[in-house]
Formats: sequence, structure tokens, C-alpha cells
Amino acid sequence: MELNPWFEWISLGLIVVILAVDLVIAYKRPHVPSTRESALWITFYVTLALVFAGVLWAIGDAQHAGEFVAGWLTEYSLSIDNLFVFLLIMNRFAVPRHYQQEMLMAGIIIALVLRAIFILFGAYIIEHLTWVFFIFGGWLLYTAWQQAFTGHEDEEDRENRLLAWIRRRIQVSEQFDGAKLRTVVDGRRVFTPVIIVLVSLGITDLVFALDSIPAIFGITTKPFIVFTANVFALMGLRQLYFLLGDLVDRLVYLKYGIAAILAFIGVKLVLHALHENELPFINGGEGFDWAPEIPIWMSLAFIVLALGIAVLASVIKLRVDTSRARASAVESSSGE
Repeated sequence: MELNPWFEWISLGLIVVILAVDLVIAYKRPHVPSTRESALWITFYVTLALVFAGVLWAIGDAQHAGEFVAGWLTEYSLSIDNLFVFLLIMNRFAVPRHYQQEMLMAGIIIALVLRAIFILFGAYIIEHLTWVFFIFGGWLLYTAWQQAFTGHEDEEDRENRLLAWIRRRIQVSEQFDGAKLRTVVDGRRVFTPVIIVLVSLGITDLVFALDSIPAIFGITTKPFIVFTANVFALMGLRQLYFLLGDLVDRLVYLKYGIAAILAFIGVKLVLHALHENELPFINGGEGFDWAPEIPIWMSLAFIVLALGIAVLASVIKLRVDTSRARASAVESSSGE
């Protein structure tokens, strides 16, 4: 069943309005949102995503709704991982907390633009080249391994080399001038460190887009659902940044949950590629009947289970570590 084009256009229009309002708020009221404000905004965006899934079910069918929820959860988990890198960038460049909201909004806009481009490109090649699922699947399996065992060191090294190249070619001041991109130092107009922060956020967004777009195409090949799942996953990311703060770094097992999801979708893509095989040098260009097509309900169940276990295990470890630290402090004080 195909969705009505009018529904798609109206939905995209409403999403643009919501993002525009969020953008205006971020730039008109640069501040550090309170825990209560952040929690309310996140609750609003999560509720909005679930309502949209319900509308998809009513307008389309359970397949559309299931694909959206599975894609949204996958992209949301990857966005939280993205959030961890954003936190590192803000700390590395000592961005004043008062202006971090504006920087994050700029990073989110960059992410949306890049993902929109990747989605259009991905939809085109999937429609014309079914064997690309082999590449997508292999890439996700490689990314899952990196996610679980290497972290973000490689991306950070590439980023540092690019930033050093930029610093050699343009004048960048040592201090921020609010959230301005350019300022005047000794009578000369120069860039502020904001340009370096934006480049860093852009590189991060590019790297994560390379991971997230193949992941969601493993769940659905409908560009509308792929894009809306990405948008809803990025909504509220700014508030989530301030709500979780350093806690993101303490969700130590989250990366394993994300790695498991990426590996699962990678296997799913490879199985799909084998089932739909058209490459003449593989099985004479014939598909493999034994390769199963994993249904959307199984993908959704696995994603929820992997995320739930990873977060629960992280919270348990956090509480155990806190209890041990308190016990150690009590023991030390009593010994004195």
C-alpha cells in the first residue's frame, strides 16, 4: 500500500514548521535549558513521533508504522551516539555553555541536509542497483565491529588533521566572541573558533550519516519513511544533550547495543541481497531461496531488546560503581 502524496507533502511541511520554530527558539533565546525544560521538550518530540506512527498506521497500514518506529529507534540510538561526540567537541574547544545550544542547532541542521542528500542518492541507487545491498550490509558489519571495539579514535584523528589544515589557511582567533562566526582582532577581521566547531560538527555528521543511512535502508526502502525517521530522531537532540550531559559517557554498554543493531541490520541486508541476487558471477545471477527475508516485527523486537539491555546494563553498572565509591569513601573516612 502506497501513502497518499498529499499526506507526505503535508507531513513534510509540518515538520519544517516545527524545526523552524525550534531554530528560532534556539537563536532568540540562547540559554542552558533546565532539566525540567529539556525533559518536557524530549517528551513532546517522542510523543510526536509515536503519534506520527499512529497516523501512518491509520493512513497506511501496520507495515508503514512498524518500519517508521524501527527506523526511528535505530536512528535515535545512533543520534545518542552522535551526541556523545558532540559533547567531546564542545569540551575540546571549550565552547561557552551559554552558546552551545546554537552550535548544536547548527550541527543538527547540517545533519539533516547531509542525510537528505544521502537518502535521495541511496534511494536512486537502490532502485537501479540491487547489489548495493551487499555493500551496505558489509559496511554495517564493519561499522558494528568498529563501534564495539574501536570507538571514535579514527574519526577524531582524521578530524584533527583537517582542522590543522584549516587553521593553516585561515586566521582564527583564540577566543570566542559570543556565537559570532567572525570578529575583529587588532583591527583585522578574523574567524572565531565557531568556524572550527562547525567544521567538527559537520565532519561528525558526515561520518554518522554514512552509518545511519545504510542502517535505515536495511529496515525500509521508502524515502519518505527514511527521511521522517531521521528527522524525528534528530528532533529533541539539542535538549537531550543538556538533559543527559556527562551521563552519556556513563552509558558504557550503549555502544554494544548500537553495534548489535548495526550487525543485525547488516546481516539482514546481506540476506536480502542474496535473496534478490542479480550478480551473474554469484549463483549464475539467481537468488538464493534459502536466504530468509527478516520481517519488520522481528527487526523492531531486536532493536528494542538490544537498546533495552544496553541501557539497563549501563544503569546497573552505574549504580554499582556509585555504591562502591560511597562505600570506599565511608571506609576511608572511618579509617582516619
